[in-house]
Amino acid sequence: MKRKEFLKTCGFGLVGLPFAASLLQSCGGIHYAAANENNGVITIAKSQFIINPQKPEKLREFVMVQSSRYKFPLCIYRTDSENYVTSLMRCTHRGCELNVGGGIYSCPCHGSEFTNDGTVMTGPADENLQTFTTNTDAEHITIYLS
Repeated sequence: MKRKEFLKTCGFGLVGLPFAASLLQSCGGIHYAAANENNGVITIAKSQFIINPQKPEKLREFVMVQSSRYKFPLCIYRTDSENYVTSLMRCTHRGCELNVGGGIYSCPCHGSEFTNDGTVMTGPADENLQTFTTNTDAEHITIYLS
């Protein structure tokens, strides 16, 4: 490869790299749902699970919400069309914030893994995640924190 060709190729790579990185980053974002919290009850619209309003059949597996009661976020996981499980994203082993993906919760600190309903799959954690009673109606999901 000639010097001029090499510099041209490197230049295109340097210009395209930030663009490619921004595309990849936008694909893996976690959606924090808009929520109303009142007296230990959180309510979110089911529409928060819709990825694209033009294609309402495409739904997220989960959304996150922040509660004023907890340092860690809550993950609302859609198990089927009308059932949801809400778990506190705090590992029961040493209190690290969990990652979510691939249908499981995983602890980046010590490797514990939990199912999407909060049950321990692999340790060192030996207690299930804190979960909350979660009900639905036609339009909303209601989470009871107490």
